[in-house]
Amino acid sequence: MTVVKSRPFREKQGKILLEGRRLIADALKAGAVPKVFFFSRLEYIKELPIEKLKGVSLIKVKFEDIKDWSDLVTPQGIMGIFAKPDHVKMTYPETQLRHTLPILLICDNLRDPGNLGTILRSAAGVGCSKVILTKGCVDAWEPKVLRAGMGAHFQVPIINNVDWEAVPNYLPADTRVYVADNCGLYTQAQAQAQMSNKASDCGWVCDRRPLQFHKYEEEEENLESAANKGWLPELEVQSYDSDWTEAPAAVVIGGESSGVSLESLQLAESTGGGRLLIPIVPGADGLSSAMAASVLLFEGKRQLRARAGRLSGDGSRH
Repeated sequence: MTVVKSRPFREKQGKILLEGRRLIADALKAGAVPKVFFFSRLEYIKELPIEKLKGVSLIKVKFEDIKDWSDLVTPQGIMGIFAKPDHVKMTYPETQLRHTLPILLICDNLRDPGNLGTILRSAAGVGCSKVILTKGCVDAWEPKVLRAGMGAHFQVPIINNVDWEAVPNYLPADTRVYVADNCGLYTQAQAQAQMSNKASDCGWVCDRRPLQFHKYEEEEENLESAANKGWLPELEVQSYDSDWTEAPAAVVIGGESSGVSLESLQLAESTGGGRLLIPIVPGADGLSSAMAASVLLFEGKRQLRARAGRLSGDGSRH
């Protein structure tokens, strides 16, 4: 079980561990392929669709063993090893597909399993078309992420471990990328530079390679020439409740400790996107990545519903 829970096992063997009756039922419904079930009572197996059990190893064990293996506070007596799901082959719930919106989420340097699980729940609740996890994020199929996701893994397509160079391949045509990192420093630097028209106030940008803030200082050059050198892409800063869903939108959420990568800022610039700001009281700690993602995704949904309402109202008047 220790091996099964490890990331190398998931990546090399292409298998994941699922625990709990509801999560296993959701996985089977979505078309995930089971390999082995460990169970303490036969009734737990009888609850599963019989046609899904062909060729699956069924191993009865003591409940005490499952308690030892389990990550749950209250173990449910059944665990399953599945082939790692492929989002292309999955069958997502019909209600989910009917409510899918032209909004997708890109997770950048998200390391906290609980945060990622919560973000996936929000993405499923909003109706995101997909979630892309760039390299450097915690594995979506890690047990803690699965636990926090509460079944969201089988409601919204998740594309794991994507290089930034490949991200545009997963974006619909005309998608605009909007960045909401948690550094807060980028915006301060840009605002200061715009006021003084100099970057001598010091600009900061999160670079994904060392995963630290990188500082640049230029006495003579303004922000524009700094951007021309590739240090700091020029991005329009707009309030989170301004209209940013006219075209298909992708929202980038950065990790709380490392923020967003330079690549995400460059992608936002190249697609005509921008930076979305959620105003908070000065001096207060910034929102968690999960909170920021939820605010932005549901705001995007509100905008789309409001636009649809206006269009239907115009149509009825004509």
